[in-house]
Amino acid sequence: MGVIVALFLALAPAAEATTSPSPSPSSSSQQQFPNTISGFLRNSGQPLSGVKITAKGNGFEGSTTSSSSGAWSISVPTQGSYQVTLDESTLPSGVKLADGQENPRTVTFNQTSNLSTIFAFGAGITVHQVSFFATLANRLVAGLSFGLLLALSAVGLSLIFGTTGLTNFAHGEMVTLGAVIAFSLSANGVPYWLALIAGLLSGAVFGYVQDAFLWKPLRRRGTGLVPMMIVSIGLALAARYVILFFFGGATQQLPGAQTEDIDLGIVSVSPNNLMSLLISAVVIALIGIVLLRTRLGKATRAVADNPALAAASGIDVDRVIRIVWVTGGLLAALGGILWAYYRPGVTFNMGQQILLMIFAGVTLGGLGTVFGALVGSIVVGIFVELTTVFGLTSDLKYVGALVIMILVLLFRPQGILGRRERVG
Repeated sequence: MGVIVALFLALAPAAEATTSPSPSPSSSSQQQFPNTISGFLRNSGQPLSGVKITAKGNGFEGSTTSSSSGAWSISVPTQGSYQVTLDESTLPSGVKLADGQENPRTVTFNQTSNLSTIFAFGAGITVHQVSFFATLANRLVAGLSFGLLLALSAVGLSLIFGTTGLTNFAHGEMVTLGAVIAFSLSANGVPYWLALIAGLLSGAVFGYVQDAFLWKPLRRRGTGLVPMMIVSIGLALAARYVILFFFGGATQQLPGAQTEDIDLGIVSVSPNNLMSLLISAVVIALIGIVLLRTRLGKATRAVADNPALAAASGIDVDRVIRIVWVTGGLLAALGGILWAYYRPGVTFNMGQQILLMIFAGVTLGGLGTVFGALVGSIVVGIFVELTTVFGLTSDLKYVGALVIMILVLLFRPQGILGRRERVG
């Protein structure tokens, strides 16, 4: 933990310096509230400055103007639905909203204190209303992409649970850490590919530090799983607010987070989501090959099945568990970076927001089963995205993850690929 704090201390000035510029708010929005509505205004890649944005709702009305980078942000007192209006008279000459672009529009907070909204600009660009089947196809693709990036974190969590029996509530902070480090370094002028590598390594280091200085000593003392789970909750809270202290509460964006969708028949998908889908699939396939075809993978499965028997067979159980923690942290950090592009945005509590869905995927697939976590995460991702097609509002769609967990625990506690176990 000390390594992570030291790393944040080194990055703290840069993170503060690269926070989205605070546009000059109107008198009604000068007070800082805990929730923000924000976005970036760009036309053909060029930022639009001096454009007035107003947010109104829940007895509140506030306005601001976009900064020189096109960034704007309005803090609001409570979560809920707000009407966001762009004053078209303040747009630069020759710039107009895309045809069919909704203005004003209603936005709703969804399990986050930072809400992003995007306006499309450009002559000849039209925002179309798509058919039900096109919407269904788009949500299926989005659900598959979401499910696979969920699986990256769920596989790591499942490996940790399988080898140690620990339900790690601090796993969400490893998700957050990857995206935060990647943003902080890239904002400091570090080449983006190098910032991404550092973000991935930060997750691996956090996993190593956790096991070496916390979980291994607790295991040697014979600490029970319930006390260890409570320790993980405390670690999650501590890590989350350390990140908040140094990173801040604003929503930031990784380079290239805003891209125009590409059309693949009736499916319209952003390059980021498509790349996320491909990267997740490749990485998960590699993890599967390692587990099934290598000595390390067989040793990991042996430790997960019976640690005492694995140790009697000559397997270094502590070494396997250490590798599992490092791998789990690496996969969580990668999932966090892809999650930041999927949303899009980097926030201090993004791991907390996704943790419930990770647990739902692991529970659905079967606790401690890697391939079960993969299957369960894909089901959860698709289910969550499809709920909006059938009338469920966006702020309630993640409730489906909780419903899935409840149903699985009621009717098939061992999950889809889990094994029945005799209790008592």
